[in-house]
Amino acid sequence: MAQSEQPAATGSGPWLERRYSIDVARPRLSPAQLMAQVQADVPRFAPELLADFKKKGEPEAGLRVGSEFEISILGPWNGCVRVTEVSATHFEFITLEGHPEAGRIRFETHYLDERPDVLRFEIRSRARSRDGLVAFAYNTTGIGKRVQEATWVEFCRRAAAASGGQALADVVVETLTQTADDQPNEHERHT
Repeated sequence: MAQSEQPAATGSGPWLERRYSIDVARPRLSPAQLMAQVQADVPRFAPELLADFKKKGEPEAGLRVGSEFEISILGPWNGCVRVTEVSATHFEFITLEGHPEAGRIRFETHYLDERPDVLRFEIRSRARSRDGLVAFAYNTTGIGKRVQEATWVEFCRRAAAASGGQALADVVVETLTQTADDQPNEHERHT
């Protein structure tokens, strides 16, 4: 039986919008070529010790809407995701029932408007904790937050390396925390 989707509206605690991005000068691959590599082998880009992605049920490479991954996450944070969108330059996952988060995460590549010789790889999520217990553990101990951040920072670094260009700086991490009434509470940005 298929697992139910776990959208952010079903979660608990504040909404977290996170963005991880890295800019690469003079890439050898176009945004679509880089995204094709990522889509062909998502597990290759994730740090296996922190988040081990295993595709469920489908031996063929690549992504399609409906593809699912089981993710073994360092600590008691395992969960599954389902692909909801796929294009030449992006794809998106939604968390499934039992994942520590409730929400969506999008992976995207594009050239910068102001610098057409610079490719940006970014990961954006909008999610909440699955329930109050996960919210408490995530926010109080900070371990889940650190594992998640380290996973997506390394994913961005590996995508930048695969592009064949030169990273202009390290990964930029931005977090916007919002209350249930959609009022921004806190904005954090660092590399």
